[in-house]
Amino acid sequence: MNVVDVVRGGVVESRHEVSAVVADDTGRVIASIGEPRALTFYRSAAKPMQALPLVEDGVVARFGLDESELALCCASHEGEARHVEGARSILAKAGVSEDRLACGAHPPYSASAAAALVAEGRSPGRIHNNCSGKHAGMLAMAQMHGWPLDGYHEIDHPLQQRVWDEMSRWTELTRAEIPVAVDGCGVPCFAAPLDTIAASFARFSAAAFRDEPAGQIVRAMTAHAFMVGGTARACTDVMDRAAGRAFVKLGAEGVYGGGIPSESIGFALKVPDGGRRAVEVALVHLLRAIGVFGDDDMASLEGHANPPVMNTRGEVVGELRARLDLTAIVEA
Repeated sequence: MNVVDVVRGGVVESRHEVSAVVADDTGRVIASIGEPRALTFYRSAAKPMQALPLVEDGVVARFGLDESELALCCASHEGEARHVEGARSILAKAGVSEDRLACGAHPPYSASAAAALVAEGRSPGRIHNNCSGKHAGMLAMAQMHGWPLDGYHEIDHPLQQRVWDEMSRWTELTRAEIPVAVDGCGVPCFAAPLDTIAASFARFSAAAFRDEPAGQIVRAMTAHAFMVGGTARACTDVMDRAAGRAFVKLGAEGVYGGGIPSESIGFALKVPDGGRRAVEVALVHLLRAIGVFGDDDMASLEGHANPPVMNTRGEVVGELRARLDLTAIVEA
């Protein structure tokens, strides 16, 4: 049984099933649990690949984007001050107005950042959207290429056609084999079998290890992990703890992807019920199984590996527990 249980008073109150795949850059599945062939949308886990054209096409060099700004282009951020300032900096360097952002407005995910906006009497804007870094980077790319800024988020725009080609490259699928839908922030999102997603991250990892342009993305994400997520976020804390050994990226609806560049290994996780709380627990335990984390790391990440269930009085009344059969992964 491969599940993350929510336990209260010693009783399993809820249960999340987990699927995971570890693959190498040839596409060989090293190990898997659950449903390795389940058709899965990358959602925001695709952002490292969506951001790669910023490096390959010369956008980073042309506008002088720094590493933290490149990391932000891969982010699903908390909307904290550094995230907002970073997105505005990207737009300013590219000479693009903030009102060109096509992502919708929502309050910052960070409770303190959202409260600060309320205290200042300001409403959240599109710049506070958790995908504003990705959108700012896309606008910068459209600006550099001389493509229309209007409609940059639509699938028939040259920018999204470029991104679609990038997804085809890393999945080794044709465009026709990649289902396309609309993501939460308005840009196209892409689907593939879970084992194909793991293999795509393995190829990306191998390219990063060879110091190809993918390496610039991975270095930015791991050196500036705060910009990828934010305060107390699993992705940020995991990459900080991994100290360059691994990169990870959250996707909506219970998805995580990532890789280990030095070993040309990639992995993908999916919780079919969409539970983010469960996929974050599974991520930490998977990284332990494939040798990224040891005992000290797991102790440091206890709040993500076995997070407590709290009540409104601030009391611990339960916990999340992973029950994943990762023996095959360990032995591999």
